[in-house]
Amino acid sequence: MAKIGLVTVLFKSDEVLEGFFNSISKQTFKDYILYLVDNSVNDRSNQVIADCMQKYPVTQCEHIKNPGNEGVARGNNIGIQQALNDGCTHILILNNDIEIEQETAFASQLSICEERGEKIVVPKIYYPDRTIWMAGGAMNKWRALGIHYGYNKPDSAEYNSAKYITYAPTCYMLVERSVFDKVGMMDEKYFAYYDDTDFVYRSLNKGFKMYYDPSVTIIHKVSHSSGGDSSFYIFYSNRNKLYFIRKNFSGFLKWFAIGYTFFTRIFYWLRFNKEQRKKLIQALKDGMTYPV
Repeated sequence: MAKIGLVTVLFKSDEVLEGFFNSISKQTFKDYILYLVDNSVNDRSNQVIADCMQKYPVTQCEHIKNPGNEGVARGNNIGIQQALNDGCTHILILNNDIEIEQETAFASQLSICEERGEKIVVPKIYYPDRTIWMAGGAMNKWRALGIHYGYNKPDSAEYNSAKYITYAPTCYMLVERSVFDKVGMMDEKYFAYYDDTDFVYRSLNKGFKMYYDPSVTIIHKVSHSSGGDSSFYIFYSNRNKLYFIRKNFSGFLKWFAIGYTFFTRIFYWLRFNKEQRKKLIQALKDGMTYPV
């Protein structure tokens, strides 16, 4: 019998948890365990979680309290490993700033896995204004970049066809446990950003396929312009991009992707302020020396 381990990493997530719990509590499929892997434990968060569990009861919930911020990759690994230990047949890696629109989402995507033999399934994801955040995607190796189909565009019929894709983030990703058995866990060296890109890339290289299922839709509560200029994002996204290239590519592809990355960072450097430029230079240096 199928059993899902829902794994989400919390970091100052109080404001989004009510909608998250509400959409999970409405699911018709009930054989799941929700693993809240908390990287920012505090009394207020504990109370918010307790209130949500009372107002929106879920089948089973485990609040895993990390001693500090251990990163997204390690946080996911902690939850995934616990789910595997608890006998879950499928792992649903998901952000907590999302809301699931269909009450049958878990059931319908499990049916896809069981009836079609799919191992990795992802949905269509919208911004709150219902423009598209991701309707499947593709990995552009030359740019070492995952491309979101439909990004920032209004929804249309062209995004309603189920198909195999070569890239998706782990905003909401259903993964059969056999994938982890063969591919391994998230690479914790990433800490945050590119950890999901790396996992998907390794999974596809091991022969797994990723299936885009537009019948399930998710609302992702992220601003169209969020994150791009913070020091944290500048450092980890650029360092990890280079680490990803050096780890996974070789030969001409590797050096082209590295060269492309350095060339395009010139345009970022020109619009950054002094502190942002410092972070970018540090990221590029670390990205080229970070142990692979």
